[in-house]
Amino acid sequence: MEKKPSKDEQVGFHKGSLSTLAKEREELGRVLAIVEQLMHMHIKALKELGVDLGKESGNGVKKGKE
Repeated sequence: MEKKPSKDEQVGFHKGSLSTLAKEREELGRVLAIVEQLMHMHIKALKELGVDLGKESGNGVKKGKE
């Protein structure tokens, strides 16, 4: 027969899980911000080189917010 965890153990488990997931979500946001920044840098560099990403949107690169 399995021993069922106590209510306090279950509460602790779920609170710990939420804390971990919140930290993971925060880190994911940081990574996303870095990726966005790098994409904007490349978009700017391409514009300076005269490349129109609007015309080339079929190659998998979408124009970011400007």
